[in-house]
Amino acid sequence: MNNSQLKESITTLINSDNTVSKKLQVICDLLKQEIEYYDWVGFYFKNGDKLELKLAEFAGEPTEHTIIPFGKGICGQVALSNQNFIVPDVEAQDNYISCGFKVKSEIVIPIFVNGKNIGQIDIDSHIVNPFTKNDKLLLEFVCKKVSGLLL
Repeated sequence: MNNSQLKESITTLINSDNTVSKKLQVICDLLKQEIEYYDWVGFYFKNGDKLELKLAEFAGEPTEHTIIPFGKGICGQVALSNQNFIVPDVEAQDNYISCGFKVKSEIVIPIFVNGKNIGQIDIDSHIVNPFTKNDKLLLEFVCKKVSGLLL
């Protein structure tokens, strides 16, 4: 499936009658299945009033990182910076939380609702430097669609 087809599938899914949780899970499953170098796909959301992220739906191996303090690791940095973060090689990052020895790169895109960063999509890959501008654009599209669910 190319990006255009993925966007179409995600739009159809977002407009379905499923619960928000089910929609998020199917997005994770779809992205992991359709993009060969997406080895782990998950959503993290701000945990109430706490300055931390809490893991929601994901596809891939279970992770011990179900709670991530703001500022810690790539996800925690995105929670503070409100900026996309693409890490071509996790070994070159000082503030990286290892999710396993297989993870070589990561991309994290924030989700905004009414201009406020409320969460993010996090993708891990077992390949060094696989993420392109097309990944960034696709994931920004996904985050925009997801934000519409959370208004």
